[in-house]
Amino acid sequence: MAGEHDGAATEGTTRVTPGTTTDAVVIGAGPNGLVAANLLADAGWNVQVLEEQPEPGGAVRHDQGVDPAFTNDLFSSFYPLAAASPVLAGLRLQDHGLRWSHAPHVLAHPLSDGSCVVLDRRVDTTAASLDAFAPGDGDAWRRLHGAWDRVRPDLLDALFTPFPPVRAGTRLALRLRAAGGLRLARTLALPVRRMGEEEFTGQGGRLLLAGNALHADLAPESAGSGGFGWLMAMLGQTYGFPVPVGGSGALTRALVRRLESLGGQVRCGQRVESVVVRGGRAVGVRTAGGETVEAGRAVLADVSAPALYGDLVAPRHLPDQLLSDLRRFQWDFATFKVDWALDGPVPWRAEQAARAGTVHVADGVDELTRFAAQIAMRQVPDRPFLLFGQMTRSDPTRSPHGTEAAWAYTHVPHQITADAGDQGITGDWHPDARDRMADRVEQQVERFAPGFRALIRARRVLAPPTLQELDANLMGGALNGGTTALHQQLVFRPVPGLGRPETPVPGLFLASASAHPGGGVHGAPGANAARAALRRHLPPGLARAQRLLTARDRTGRKP
Repeated sequence: MAGEHDGAATEGTTRVTPGTTTDAVVIGAGPNGLVAANLLADAGWNVQVLEEQPEPGGAVRHDQGVDPAFTNDLFSSFYPLAAASPVLAGLRLQDHGLRWSHAPHVLAHPLSDGSCVVLDRRVDTTAASLDAFAPGDGDAWRRLHGAWDRVRPDLLDALFTPFPPVRAGTRLALRLRAAGGLRLARTLALPVRRMGEEEFTGQGGRLLLAGNALHADLAPESAGSGGFGWLMAMLGQTYGFPVPVGGSGALTRALVRRLESLGGQVRCGQRVESVVVRGGRAVGVRTAGGETVEAGRAVLADVSAPALYGDLVAPRHLPDQLLSDLRRFQWDFATFKVDWALDGPVPWRAEQAARAGTVHVADGVDELTRFAAQIAMRQVPDRPFLLFGQMTRSDPTRSPHGTEAAWAYTHVPHQITADAGDQGITGDWHPDARDRMADRVEQQVERFAPGFRALIRARRVLAPPTLQELDANLMGGALNGGTTALHQQLVFRPVPGLGRPETPVPGLFLASASAHPGGGVHGAPGANAARAALRRHLPPGLARAQRLLTARDRTGRKP
């Protein structure tokens, strides 16, 4: 979506359809951009969404590119945050065709000895799985789940609202006090390795927490990784890891249908080259084709922070401190992904794994630490930790009966200095290197599912540059719009002192995962940007009334 900046593009001639007024332009038709556009359209604004790719969706798309009979998601697949999101719930996407499906088990983490821990939406099933590793660990899981139940409503409210979440934060503080106060806060701040050691005797609970922490770029020894692993595990426990029936793009289609029903417009194949700034205010955008689309009220950017402040907005419109801070912006890990069409179910040695939608593939917490350490040393891991998706198990529409549409992704460094696997993978990602890495991924699966490779009918390899070509927000294959580490969260996201969707340019709002609360398909950055834009165009009395009503809608009680 971002391109080379044309510094002269601060003036332009409008070329929108004669007789129409565009109140807002949204750059990018990813889920955050589409959520923002829907909320603006709900308020009666005329909205245009401009998308660089030939189809909308950003990282929420599917195709039949591996095999015509198989549906494979290009990027994201499982959506616990979407299921938990009050933002998406408020859009009632089920009225626009969206349906969810679940695998029998949420998640499994098998080990090479055939043992396996399972996360299931039934707490007793999860607890029994942990007890198989160490009696008593099931009760420890129930205690963690009990704390989650006590804080969940206000924690999610605080997570999905702009920073600082004053009202939700106050309620959350009271909930935390009732749930154990400083002791629970300390537990959630721990590295996930330490948290697992304190809470569980056996490997089962430790694996569930540590594997979930590595859904982001958080090593088992990173501060706060325990809290993130707990959050993801508890989301799975409560909401599951659901998938849209028919493919991830079904979620995008529902968002587009809803927007179009309100008169909004999505225009694909329109790469935005620059934000038009006039009189110190964002007043529109200019496309690579030379079209200037005027925005009477706001421009919302569902693009990464480096793309917005490094490409789309001329430096003269930005504070020097912001440009200096942006040089310290840290991306999350690069991603390497393989999609498969399989002639049969994956032959996991641990049969419980066959019933899970998501499978974590690593032989223990130590192997997770080894993997993260190799990435920190800029080495291509020799035994990559895999997130493995069994999509037909999750949604039977994805492939013919008796087959499996599957994928796995792992992480690699953005800058590679060595290959821990000693196969000469250097990061140029030419075809031979992509195939060698894909073979390594398959060999890792074979350790836990002997005979897996014999089932492969077809495969597709998506190296980091390919992911970026398909979605410019995925810089080098980074999935989360920037690191999930504590130093780039909350008030530090995307740079110190921001933490909100407002930008230094009036009328311009950051609506991507680079803004608080970060990555994941939940729509919060887009919703926060839309609400900020709407507040700017309300009289002070109405703005306060809107804030009060929004708080009441989210909580179901008076603020």
